[in-house]
Amino acid sequence: MTARDDALAHDDGLVVPAVGAWAEEKHRMVALYSTLFPSAMKAKWSRRIYVELYAGAGYSRIRDTSKFIFGSPLLALKVKDPFDKYVFCEENPTNLKALKIRAGQVSPNADIAYVQGDCNTRTSDILAEIPRGSTEDTVLSLCFADPFDISLEFETIRALAEARFVDFLVLLALGMDANRNYEHYLREDADKIDKFLGSKTWRERWATAQWDAVKFTRFLADEFTKSMESLGYIPPPRYTMKEVRSHEKNLALYRLALFSRNPRAYKFWAQVL
Repeated sequence: MTARDDALAHDDGLVVPAVGAWAEEKHRMVALYSTLFPSAMKAKWSRRIYVELYAGAGYSRIRDTSKFIFGSPLLALKVKDPFDKYVFCEENPTNLKALKIRAGQVSPNADIAYVQGDCNTRTSDILAEIPRGSTEDTVLSLCFADPFDISLEFETIRALAEARFVDFLVLLALGMDANRNYEHYLREDADKIDKFLGSKTWRERWATAQWDAVKFTRFLADEFTKSMESLGYIPPPRYTMKEVRSHEKNLALYRLALFSRNPRAYKFWAQVL
Protein backbone atom coordinates (compact mmCIF):
# COMPACT_ATOMS: atom_id res chain seq x y z
CA MET A 1 0.00 0.00 0.00
CA THR A 2 2.77 2.43 0.87
CA ALA A 3 6.51 2.38 0.90
CA ARG A 4 8.54 2.05 4.09
CA ASP A 5 6.03 -0.20 5.85
CA ASP A 6 8.82 -1.49 8.07
CA ALA A 7 6.78 -1.57 11.27
CA LEU A 8 3.31 -2.57 12.32
CA ALA A 9 0.81 -0.66 14.42
CA HIS A 10 0.88 -2.18 17.90
CA ASP A 11 -0.08 -1.63 21.51
CA ASP A 12 2.42 1.01 22.59
CA GLY A 13 0.61 2.03 25.76
CA LEU A 14 -0.89 5.18 24.23
CA VAL A 15 -4.56 5.81 23.51
CA VAL A 16 -5.96 3.77 20.62
CA PRO A 17 -9.54 4.58 19.50
CA ALA A 18 -11.68 1.61 18.45
CA VAL A 19 -13.14 1.67 14.93
CA GLY A 20 -15.30 -0.59 12.80
CA ALA A 21 -13.70 -3.09 10.42
CA TRP A 22 -14.82 -0.95 7.49
CA ALA A 23 -12.22 1.67 8.52
CA GLU A 24 -9.53 -0.45 6.88
CA GLU A 25 -11.13 0.08 3.47
CA LYS A 26 -11.30 3.82 4.08
CA HIS A 27 -7.65 4.03 5.15
CA ARG A 28 -6.58 1.92 2.18
CA MET A 29 -8.24 4.30 -0.30
CA VAL A 30 -6.91 7.43 1.39
CA ALA A 31 -3.41 5.91 1.57
CA LEU A 32 -3.46 5.06 -2.13
CA TYR A 33 -4.55 8.55 -3.11
CA SER A 34 -2.07 10.25 -0.77
CA THR A 35 0.62 8.11 -2.44
CA LEU A 36 -0.39 9.10 -5.98
CA PHE A 37 -0.95 12.78 -5.20
CA PRO A 38 2.51 13.97 -4.11
CA SER A 39 4.33 11.80 -6.64
CA ALA A 40 2.29 13.14 -9.55
CA MET A 41 2.40 16.74 -8.39
CA LYS A 42 6.07 17.06 -7.40
CA ALA A 43 7.12 18.22 -10.86
CA LYS A 44 4.21 20.67 -11.22
CA TRP A 45 4.08 22.38 -7.81
CA SER A 46 6.94 23.73 -5.71
CA ARG A 47 5.46 22.41 -2.48
CA ARG A 48 2.76 19.92 -1.59
CA ILE A 49 0.96 20.10 1.76
CA TYR A 50 -1.10 17.41 3.48
CA VAL A 51 -3.87 18.64 5.79
CA GLU A 52 -6.06 16.47 8.01
CA LEU A 53 -8.96 18.05 9.89
CA TYR A 54 -9.88 15.10 12.16
CA ALA A 55 -6.47 13.54 12.58
CA GLY A 56 -7.11 11.15 15.48
CA ALA A 57 -4.40 9.38 17.47
CA GLY A 58 -2.33 7.84 14.67
CA TYR A 59 -3.32 4.25 15.53
CA SER A 60 -6.74 2.64 15.64
CA ARG A 61 -7.91 -0.78 16.83
CA ILE A 62 -10.52 -2.77 14.96
CA ARG A 63 -13.44 -3.05 17.36
CA ASP A 64 -13.83 -6.42 19.16
CA THR A 65 -10.43 -7.57 17.92
CA SER A 66 -6.79 -7.14 18.90
CA LYS A 67 -5.84 -5.82 15.43
CA PHE A 68 -4.14 -2.41 15.32
CA ILE A 69 -3.96 -0.32 12.14
CA PHE A 70 -2.22 2.88 11.10
CA GLY A 71 -4.39 5.96 10.88
CA SER A 72 -4.36 8.15 7.77
CA PRO A 73 -1.88 10.73 9.19
CA LEU A 74 0.82 8.09 9.65
CA LEU A 75 0.05 6.53 6.27
CA ALA A 76 0.50 9.96 4.66
CA LEU A 77 3.86 10.29 6.41
CA LYS A 78 4.98 6.91 5.03
CA VAL A 79 4.41 7.57 1.32
CA LYS A 80 7.27 7.12 -1.16
CA ASP A 81 7.39 10.83 -2.07
CA PRO A 82 6.51 12.61 1.19
CA PHE A 83 4.62 15.86 1.30
CA ASP A 84 6.67 18.96 2.06
CA LYS A 85 4.58 19.77 5.12
CA TYR A 86 1.82 18.18 7.17
CA VAL A 87 -0.90 19.94 9.16
CA PHE A 88 -2.81 17.79 11.64
CA CYS A 89 -5.86 19.14 13.47
CA GLU A 90 -7.40 17.11 16.29
CA GLU A 91 -9.91 18.21 18.91
CA ASN A 92 -9.10 15.59 21.57
CA PRO A 93 -5.85 16.55 23.37
CA THR A 94 -5.10 12.96 24.41
CA ASN A 95 -5.39 11.78 20.81
CA LEU A 96 -3.21 14.65 19.62
CA LYS A 97 -0.50 13.86 22.17
CA ALA A 98 -0.42 10.23 21.00
CA LEU A 99 -0.33 11.33 17.35
CA LYS A 100 2.68 13.57 18.01
CA ILE A 101 4.62 10.71 19.56
CA ARG A 102 3.73 8.21 16.84
CA ALA A 103 4.35 10.66 14.00
CA GLY A 104 7.75 11.43 15.48
CA GLN A 105 8.59 7.74 15.47
CA VAL A 106 7.37 7.16 11.90
CA SER A 107 8.97 10.24 10.34
CA PRO A 108 11.18 12.17 12.79
CA ASN A 109 12.36 14.67 10.17
CA ALA A 110 8.96 15.57 8.71
CA ASP A 111 7.74 19.16 8.91
CA ILE A 112 4.53 18.75 10.93
CA ALA A 113 2.27 21.42 12.42
CA TYR A 114 -0.29 20.41 15.04
CA VAL A 115 -3.51 22.32 15.72
CA GLN A 116 -5.49 21.31 18.79
CA GLY A 117 -9.21 21.99 18.66
CA ASP A 118 -12.34 21.78 16.53
CA CYS A 119 -11.38 22.45 12.91
CA ASN A 120 -14.52 24.55 12.48
CA THR A 121 -13.31 27.02 15.10
CA ARG A 122 -9.57 26.77 14.37
CA THR A 123 -9.72 27.40 10.64
CA SER A 124 -7.56 30.52 10.83
CA ASP A 125 -4.88 28.58 12.72
CA ILE A 126 -4.96 25.81 10.11
CA LEU A 127 -4.66 28.35 7.31
CA ALA A 128 -1.73 29.99 9.05
CA GLU A 129 0.17 26.70 8.76
CA ILE A 130 -0.46 26.32 5.03
CA PRO A 131 2.01 28.37 2.95
CA ARG A 132 0.37 30.98 0.75
CA GLY A 133 2.61 30.30 -2.21
CA SER A 134 3.44 32.60 -5.10
CA THR A 135 4.14 32.47 -8.81
CA GLU A 136 7.69 31.35 -8.06
CA ASP A 137 6.75 29.13 -5.10
CA THR A 138 3.53 27.31 -5.96
CA VAL A 139 1.73 25.38 -3.23
CA LEU A 140 -0.98 22.71 -3.58
CA SER A 141 -2.66 21.06 -0.61
CA LEU A 142 -4.59 17.84 -0.15
CA CYS A 143 -7.07 18.10 2.71
CA PHE A 144 -8.64 14.97 4.17
CA ALA A 145 -11.75 15.50 6.33
CA ASP A 146 -12.75 12.39 8.27
CA PRO A 147 -15.48 13.38 10.75
CA PHE A 148 -17.52 10.86 12.74
CA ASP A 149 -20.73 12.60 11.69
CA ILE A 150 -21.77 15.58 9.55
CA SER A 151 -20.08 18.02 11.92
CA LEU A 152 -17.79 19.41 9.21
CA GLU A 153 -19.13 22.87 8.42
CA PHE A 154 -19.10 24.09 4.84
CA GLU A 155 -17.76 27.47 5.91
CA THR A 156 -14.59 25.67 7.02
CA ILE A 157 -14.16 24.24 3.52
CA ARG A 158 -14.97 27.62 1.99
CA ALA A 159 -12.34 29.38 4.10
CA LEU A 160 -9.64 26.92 3.06
CA ALA A 161 -10.68 26.78 -0.59
CA GLU A 162 -10.87 30.54 -1.07
CA ALA A 163 -7.51 31.23 0.58
CA ARG A 164 -5.37 28.38 -0.81
CA PHE A 165 -5.18 25.87 -3.67
CA VAL A 166 -6.73 22.80 -2.03
CA ASP A 167 -8.10 19.46 -3.18
CA PHE A 168 -10.46 17.78 -0.72
CA LEU A 169 -11.10 14.17 0.21
CA VAL A 170 -14.24 14.27 2.33
CA LEU A 171 -16.03 11.59 4.29
CA LEU A 172 -19.74 12.29 3.94
CA ALA A 173 -21.32 10.54 6.94
CA LEU A 174 -24.71 10.31 5.28
CA GLY A 175 -25.77 6.86 6.40
CA MET A 176 -24.11 6.72 9.80
CA ASP A 177 -25.43 10.12 10.87
CA ALA A 178 -27.74 12.05 8.55
CA ASN A 179 -30.00 9.13 7.69
CA ARG A 180 -30.16 7.82 11.26
CA ASN A 181 -31.02 11.24 12.66
CA TYR A 182 -33.35 12.23 9.84
CA GLU A 183 -36.34 13.23 12.00
CA HIS A 184 -34.19 15.40 14.25
CA TYR A 185 -32.32 17.17 11.45
CA LEU A 186 -35.52 17.92 9.58
CA ARG A 187 -36.81 20.10 12.42
CA GLU A 188 -36.77 23.82 11.72
CA ASP A 189 -34.72 24.54 14.85
CA ALA A 190 -31.98 22.05 13.87
CA ASP A 191 -29.13 23.69 11.98
CA LYS A 192 -26.53 20.93 11.61
CA ILE A 193 -27.36 20.24 7.98
CA ASP A 194 -27.59 23.98 7.34
CA LYS A 195 -23.95 24.26 8.43
CA PHE A 196 -22.91 21.07 6.63
CA LEU A 197 -24.28 22.28 3.29
CA GLY A 198 -23.75 25.99 3.83
CA SER A 199 -27.42 26.55 3.07
CA LYS A 200 -30.56 27.36 5.03
CA THR A 201 -32.91 26.64 2.13
CA TRP A 202 -32.20 22.92 1.62
CA ARG A 203 -35.53 21.90 3.25
CA GLU A 204 -37.43 23.54 0.38
CA ARG A 205 -35.45 21.54 -2.18
CA TRP A 206 -35.83 18.37 -0.13
CA ALA A 207 -39.61 18.79 -0.12
CA THR A 208 -39.50 18.82 -3.94
CA ALA A 209 -37.01 15.94 -4.19
CA GLN A 210 -39.28 13.67 -2.17
CA TRP A 211 -41.86 13.78 -4.94
CA ASP A 212 -39.28 12.05 -7.15
CA ALA A 213 -38.65 9.40 -4.48
CA VAL A 214 -35.08 10.59 -3.98
CA LYS A 215 -33.35 9.07 -0.96
CA PHE A 216 -32.29 11.53 1.73
CA THR A 217 -28.65 10.41 1.56
CA ARG A 218 -28.53 10.86 -2.21
CA PHE A 219 -30.15 14.29 -1.86
CA LEU A 220 -27.51 15.40 0.65
CA ALA A 221 -24.66 14.08 -1.50
CA ASP A 222 -26.01 16.04 -4.48
CA GLU A 223 -26.51 19.18 -2.39
CA PHE A 224 -22.97 18.98 -0.99
CA THR A 225 -21.63 18.57 -4.52
CA LYS A 226 -23.52 21.70 -5.62
CA SER A 227 -22.03 23.60 -2.68
CA MET A 228 -18.55 22.51 -3.75
CA GLU A 229 -19.34 23.46 -7.35
CA SER A 230 -20.14 26.98 -6.15
CA LEU A 231 -16.48 27.22 -5.06
CA GLY A 232 -15.24 26.21 -8.50
CA TYR A 233 -14.81 22.49 -7.89
CA ILE A 234 -15.64 20.09 -10.71
CA PRO A 235 -18.70 18.07 -9.64
CA PRO A 236 -17.72 14.39 -9.51
CA PRO A 237 -20.10 11.74 -10.84
CA ARG A 238 -22.06 10.16 -7.99
CA TYR A 239 -20.60 6.72 -8.70
CA THR A 240 -17.12 8.04 -7.84
CA MET A 241 -18.30 8.99 -4.35
CA LYS A 242 -17.24 5.64 -2.93
CA GLU A 243 -19.88 4.07 -0.70
CA VAL A 244 -18.55 2.14 2.29
CA ARG A 245 -20.85 -0.28 4.08
CA SER A 246 -20.73 -1.95 7.49
CA HIS A 247 -19.38 -5.50 7.51
CA GLU A 248 -21.86 -6.70 10.12
CA LYS A 249 -25.22 -5.58 8.68
CA ASN A 250 -24.20 -4.40 5.21
CA LEU A 251 -25.63 -0.96 5.93
CA ALA A 252 -24.44 2.09 3.98
CA LEU A 253 -22.33 4.19 6.34
CA TYR A 254 -20.77 6.97 4.34
CA ARG A 255 -19.37 8.09 1.02
CA LEU A 256 -15.75 9.03 0.46
CA ALA A 257 -15.61 11.77 -2.16
CA LEU A 258 -12.88 13.68 -3.94
CA PHE A 259 -13.33 17.30 -4.96
CA SER A 260 -10.82 19.09 -7.18
CA ARG A 261 -10.69 21.99 -9.60
CA ASN A 262 -8.50 19.96 -11.94
CA PRO A 263 -9.84 16.99 -13.95
CA ARG A 264 -6.50 15.22 -13.61
CA ALA A 265 -7.20 14.60 -9.91
CA TYR A 266 -10.24 12.53 -10.82
CA LYS A 267 -8.07 10.32 -13.01
CA PHE A 268 -5.95 9.54 -9.94
CA TRP A 269 -9.10 8.86 -7.91
CA ALA A 270 -10.33 6.51 -10.63
CA GLN A 271 -7.12 4.53 -10.22
CA VAL A 272 -7.81 4.28 -6.48
CA LEU A 273 -11.36 3.10 -7.07
